[in-house]
Amino acid sequence: MLKTAFLEALQSGLAGLPQQDIEERLAFYGEMIDDRMEEGLSEEEAVEAIGPVDRVINEIVAQTPLTKIVKERIKPKRSLRAWEILLLILGFPLWFPLMIVAFVLILVFYVVLWILVICLWAVELVLWAAALFGLVATVLYMLHGYVAFGVVLLGAALTLIGLSILLFFGCKAASVGTAKLARSIVRGIKRLFVGKEKAR
Repeated sequence: MLKTAFLEALQSGLAGLPQQDIEERLAFYGEMIDDRMEEGLSEEEAVEAIGPVDRVINEIVAQTPLTKIVKERIKPKRSLRAWEILLLILGFPLWFPLMIVAFVLILVFYVVLWILVICLWAVELVLWAAALFGLVATVLYMLHGYVAFGVVLLGAALTLIGLSILLFFGCKAASVGTAKLARSIVRGIKRLFVGKEKAR
């Protein structure tokens, strides 16, 4: 791929970002290609060294705050006409509550995901505390001559330790999975706003 094709694909993929950001990225990658060509690489080798344009676009979108993308997308490209303003005002009782409901549903979904993870970690903590209590109780019962009851408590404590170890891996996997899901949701929302319109 040549430099112009790379930069055109990059500009097209970043449509939806603020124009200043797009120009900065295009200048940055243009200079990067020029620098590599000055080091002796051919134009195609310099572009190839940067990597696939889709990966570059995904990295740029991931680094751009969602608020910046949304603000650019909803910023009017032209001034509104009187009838459009009137329609927005009259429709406010309908579109504003719907927008709030959508925002609250997304927020609730996100919070519920993390509450489930927090509950798993709380169960993990309770199992470890119960196992520790069981070990202490085992020692105390055995010191007071209740060996049979102490052995039963020791078995229960060891079972709780085993369950705690198993649950630890589940909690860790749930935390990592939830974090990845949250990042992919944010990336998906960003992709709704970026790259859908052709660069002008």
